[in-house]
Amino acid sequence: MHRIQEDRLVKWIASDKPKPLVIRGARQVGKSTLIRNFAATHKLELFEINLENHPEMETVFQSRDLRKIVQSIAAICDKSFNVKNKLLFLDEIQATPSALSALRIFFDNQHDYFPVIAAGSLLEFTLATFTRSMPVGRIEFLHMGPMTFEEFVQAMGHTYMTSVLQGFTIGDELDAASHLKFIKLLREYLVVGGMPEVVDDYRQHQDLKQVKAIQQFILDTYQDDFYKYGGVIDERVIRLLRTSFNYIPANIGQKIKYSNISRDDKSQYVKSALDLLNLARVCHLVHHSSSSGLPLAAQKSEKMFKVLFLDIGLMNRKTGTDWLSLSELDDHRLINEGQIAEQFVGQQLMFEADGVVPPELFYWQRESRSSSAEVDFVVGSGPNVMPVEVKAGKSGSMKSLIRFLYEKKLNVAVRFDLNPPSVVSLNTRVENTTIEYTLISLPIYMAGQLNRLLYEYRLTQ
Repeated sequence: MHRIQEDRLVKWIASDKPKPLVIRGARQVGKSTLIRNFAATHKLELFEINLENHPEMETVFQSRDLRKIVQSIAAICDKSFNVKNKLLFLDEIQATPSALSALRIFFDNQHDYFPVIAAGSLLEFTLATFTRSMPVGRIEFLHMGPMTFEEFVQAMGHTYMTSVLQGFTIGDELDAASHLKFIKLLREYLVVGGMPEVVDDYRQHQDLKQVKAIQQFILDTYQDDFYKYGGVIDERVIRLLRTSFNYIPANIGQKIKYSNISRDDKSQYVKSALDLLNLARVCHLVHHSSSSGLPLAAQKSEKMFKVLFLDIGLMNRKTGTDWLSLSELDDHRLINEGQIAEQFVGQQLMFEADGVVPPELFYWQRESRSSSAEVDFVVGSGPNVMPVEVKAGKSGSMKSLIRFLYEKKLNVAVRFDLNPPSVVSLNTRVENTTIEYTLISLPIYMAGQLNRLLYEYRLTQ
């Protein structure tokens, strides 16, 4: 199954001297499989070591002696390292912290250079608390998440429909047959989600009972990992990890109040639990940004945020939303109360790129007794800020979107819903002032194409 990150790996390996690459992402999003498939496709001799199984390598990497390191790798892999076109893969690198700082040795070696990739299921914790010298400027990062809708469509064998998604441009018309086909595929993706093991099993067997079983196994695996989060953790936080893990899927898109998660625990413990889940990328915090300019992160509020779950399929498995309930809904009610819609769009926006940029999202909220407003997502588009609204069905109020355009003096907005794509020029009055704006309306299944679409749209203006 093709992953977008493969394109980044192709560019990486083709450079004159690729820096050691560290792949970051939640457990079971396909990091190891990506590397193995890449090595096989490009005929690279893969030397793979799971450092969790080799604690003796901590001392070896601490030596900073490349000759000793290479000898140990050859012994573990039981094959000569003196081959051309080789690729070293250090899996679960967080188990051997000295290996992280030793990555610079591979890059600095001028005599027998070879590319190195590292990954780890709980790597984020090591990086957050890393006390050794990091090889700044000598490594690169690649970020991975679940499979996008586009990757799902391609994996299911719909090559033509994939080309339709990739070839669409704002202003184009989309034929009714393609639109209906995408809606059908969207329903499937909402249930199956983007976890590679689930997608692979579904494309082979089309068995939704098996989909549920694999999703439940993944959810159980995450919960089994909780005791590993950050080493020694207060028992209250460990308990709140499970409480938060159960709370998030049913409250997507809601502003988080610690008391709603637990009224019996201090907010500092609830906050610690959420921070740990976010660090493990099991969930993603979407922070409010004043959105007065770019970068959006420079204006974010640490105290105001919403939460997205790792994957739409896992979210629906956790909340009990299955194929039967989704298939019985008409298009107006396909996405109940907007939570599934917001999770889907947010997930696609975070992982639409090839992994260069860390996944981070923002929203805008105006809290006022007389006139509150909220825009679901705010993204950067070139030099501009772009508001993005998500509508659960085919219609919905745009008061918040219009308020945002008025206050920020902007004239372009994006709306995702279940209608075919369109671009319309509109005008309305806000506080006795007429504002004119362009509304780019896109079907929700095109969320993963937004960055490309807006870039191409700017070129035509």
